[in-house]
Parts: sequence; C-alpha cells; structure tokens
Amino acid sequence: MTVRNDHGFSLLEALIAVAVLLLLFSAAMPALNQTMMFNRTVGDLSEMHGSVRGATELMQQEIGQAGRVALPGPIALAGNAPKGTSTVALSTTTGLFVGAQVIVGAGEQAETVTLSSMASPSVTATFTIDHAAGEPVQIYGGFVTGIIPPSQANGSTGTVLKLYGDINDDGSMVYVEYTCVLAAHKVYRNVMPWDAASKPAITEAMALLNNVIPNPNNSPCFTYQTQVVLTQTFVTGVAVTLSVESQQVDLYSKQKNQPTKTLLNVSPRN
Repeated sequence: MTVRNDHGFSLLEALIAVAVLLLLFSAAMPALNQTMMFNRTVGDLSEMHGSVRGATELMQQEIGQAGRVALPGPIALAGNAPKGTSTVALSTTTGLFVGAQVIVGAGEQAETVTLSSMASPSVTATFTIDHAAGEPVQIYGGFVTGIIPPSQANGSTGTVLKLYGDINDDGSMVYVEYTCVLAAHKVYRNVMPWDAASKPAITEAMALLNNVIPNPNNSPCFTYQTQVVLTQTFVTGVAVTLSVESQQVDLYSKQKNQPTKTLLNVSPRN
C-alpha cells in the first residue's frame, strides 16, 4: 500500500507550534496588562473628577444665588395704610423681616418703605401717601452680605463658606454653610431656614465630598475677593479649591492619585 504523509503534525511539529504560540502570548500579555492598568487609572481619575465636579457645580450655583431676596407668595395690604407712621395688617408676613425695604402699591401709587417692626400679621412703616386695602406688597433687590464677608464677625473663613438667600429660586430663604473638615477628609453642606433659631450639628448625612486632602501649599478651600463701598464690605468673588485622594493605589505610579479642582471668581447676587 502507498504510505500517505498527510495524517497530521508530528510530535516535533506540534511542540514547535506550541512554543511559537507561547512566545506570541508572552509578548502580548504585557501590552494587555498595561491596557488594563491604564483603563483602571483613567476610570479612577474620571470618578474622582466627577465627584469633585459635582460638588463644585453645586457650590457655583448656590454662590451665584447668594443674596437673592424673594417672597414665597403674593402679599397684599389687608387694610388701609394712611400716610405717616402706621401699623397695617397684611395678608401674610411670611418671608418679611424687620428692616426689609418693600414696595407698597403699584404704578404711580407705589413707594418704598422700610418695615420698622412686625407683629404678625401686622407691620409698622412710615408711608408718604395713603394706600388702600388690597394693594400689593413686593420686595426686590438683594442682601449685600449674601456671601458673609470674612471681615464680619463670625463671617466666612478659609474652611467655612457662609451664604444665604433664595438659593433654590423657589421663594424660600435659606442659610447654607459649606465646611471643609480636613481631619475628617470631607466637605459638608449644612442647610437650614435662614431665620432658624439654631444651627443643626454636622452629621455624616451632610457629607458632600469624601477623601478630601489638604490643597497644594496648604492653600485654603475658600478664598474671597472683597470690595468696600462707603462702610459696607461686599464679597464680589469666591474661589473654591478642593483636592481629593483616590482610595486605591495607582498601578503605574504606585501612589494614590491626588487631583485638585479649582473654581475661580464665582460672583454672587450681592
């Protein structure tokens, strides 16, 4: 019978083929490993930047609203307000406060008066013209200390940003504190009604950002641009600088990543 030579690989040929495949896999594995390490590093950095960006975007929005004055709903005179210093009842006094400058009336009958005292549902002010029941009471403008200046007693600091106003643009006046606690590696956001009798204690539920570390050169979390007009100090700009640290060690550098995010010159409403 004729002997055929195409029955398959010989043992030597199979061993050579396996050796070649092993060499190819050995050459490809480092590249695959580096790709996996790179993807993990990029993922960690993206996650950290995303968390810091979310915190700074919220701060930017609320800093921009600081100082805004608003009322939760329409207010009108519930009785006549004769010319001179008068105490008059309103439909509601919610959102008003002693010292507020409100506009009473509409059109040519409108004037700005200052509330000298309040005893809900009545207020006392000095009117220059007579007003009839039903005329609207409105409030415009803003608080000059929407961002509480660092020079003011118990004002904002490098680790505590204090602001208030109609922050959520919903007619509700609130007071907000952002506190950078490096010892706890967190930034907290504490919010309450602007006229609350007391400030709630900071809890873990208020944590806005975790894994916070000291900034390069130990620069403060919050810095302020101020301007003095006559005797009043205005905060005209707020800068936010936050540094965070990754939870896992980077496979390339063998160290934890420590990115820094800076938000410069955010102007408040005041």
